[in-house]
Amino acid sequence: SEVFAHLIKKEVRNHNRPRIYSIIEALNMLEGAFAFLVMTAKRIYACRDKYGLRPLSIGKLGDGYVISSETCAFEVVGAEFVRDVEPGEIVTIDRHGIRSSDYSMFKRHMMCAMEYIYFARPDSDIEGRNVHAFRKESGRLLYKEAPADADIVVGVPDSSLSAAMGYAEASGLPYEMGLIKNKYIGRTFIQPSQSMREKGVRMKLSSVSGIVSGQRVVLIDDSIVRGTTSRRIVRLLREAGATEVHVRIASPPFKNPCFYGVDTSTYEELLCARMSVPEACEYIGADSLAYLSPDALLKAGNRCELCMACFTGNYPTSLYGTIEEANKKEKC
Repeated sequence: SEVFAHLIKKEVRNHNRPRIYSIIEALNMLEGAFAFLVMTAKRIYACRDKYGLRPLSIGKLGDGYVISSETCAFEVVGAEFVRDVEPGEIVTIDRHGIRSSDYSMFKRHMMCAMEYIYFARPDSDIEGRNVHAFRKESGRLLYKEAPADADIVVGVPDSSLSAAMGYAEASGLPYEMGLIKNKYIGRTFIQPSQSMREKGVRMKLSSVSGIVSGQRVVLIDDSIVRGTTSRRIVRLLREAGATEVHVRIASPPFKNPCFYGVDTSTYEELLCARMSVPEACEYIGADSLAYLSPDALLKAGNRCELCMACFTGNYPTSLYGTIEEANKKEKC
């Protein structure tokens, strides 16, 4: 955000014209994922990246408008959803109302798959698809691709509960609350250090021994990134008396760094980049481990494209992979 503000200020060619021209110039210097809200004394500018990697929506509140990265916020303030900001679009809001212009004619709908899988709240809609419905359908598809011989289905609170419901419905197994989340602990995935993440996991979850003891458990989680949480949860369930723990992940293996805002920047910190599925299964201490396929993710969202670079390695934008590659491109 600070870089963007400096780019707007440094754009000198359009200082005698309306501010939107400077904003357009600055936006066209950026490459990657963003959703910006620029506020001046008299106007609001809402800007979304041309790849559509991040969500941004418009709501109507009385005689005015509100902007949010998640539609669930509109319900809180009593606003009515109007539409999504389109990729490559700037929406201007002032006393004249709402206006739209494009800063780029290159437009894609490469929504980050992790928005559906993990980040967004289940009561949000992302580009016309409810997040809870997406996750529940991904759970159903996960059972079709990776059934397990077990007694109960347990989801990891909170982002995996919808997928666990879908898996339970498709399998006919009872869905049980075998794990309880401490509501006062933040997300361990985004903690800055490994020691903080491990401490957070210990404080975050506890198992319900009366539910899982003597049971063969299918554990549904949304993803495995570093493996810290999964290893601890499997151990929790075994300590609570689970006879078997079959881990099913409602997303593909997280094998590649994300350069679009997710806090994973190196291959070394990603479990599935360093280990095969059998090796990862042994590392987390599960009886079996299986993942959802990329095609099933698209099917769950009724979409033809998503950004799945962290799973497939196919990045939607140009990247400098190494210093040597960067130097070659500079010479060209």
